[in-house]
Amino acid sequence: MESGIMETYVMGVATEQEIEQVSVLRKQFPEFEQELRNLEYDMEVLAHRMAIPPPPGVLAKIEHEVHEIQLREQKVKKYAEPEPTTNHEQAKKDRYIEVESASSHMRIHKAWRWVFAAVFVLGKIFLGFAIYFYLANKQAQEQILELKTEIRQNAPFR
Repeated sequence: MESGIMETYVMGVATEQEIEQVSVLRKQFPEFEQELRNLEYDMEVLAHRMAIPPPPGVLAKIEHEVHEIQLREQKVKKYAEPEPTTNHEQAKKDRYIEVESASSHMRIHKAWRWVFAAVFVLGKIFLGFAIYFYLANKQAQEQILELKTEIRQNAPFR
C-alpha cells in the first residue's frame, strides 16, 4: 500500500506489471478494492477543487469549429473523390480545432508606449538635475561656512 502503486494505477501511469499486481490484489483483498475506490474518489475531488474554469466563450468557439469541420467533411463527401496521399497533411491539419482565449494581459495602444518612454526619459533628466542642484547647494553651504569662519578669524575682538 505504501509503495505508491495505487496512486500510479489511479492516475493511469502504471506499468503493465503494476497493473497486473493491482488486479491480483483486487481479487485477493476486498479491502484493497475499497481503498482503491476511496483513492479514486479523493483524487477526483482534488482535481475538481483545483480545476480552473475555461474563459467564457470557449465552448461556443469549439462548437462553431466542430460545426465548420462537419460541414467541410459533408461537402468533401458529396462533391469530391478521396484525396490523394499528398494532401494527407492538409486533411490532418483541417481536423484540429484552434481555440484562442482572451488574454488577461493589459493591452496598450502604441501611442502610449511613446508617452511612457518620454516620461521615463524626463524622469531621468529631472533626477540628474536634482542631484546636480543638491551637490551645488551642498558646496554653497560649505563655502558659506568657510566664509563665516574666515570672517570670525579676521574680525577684531570686541
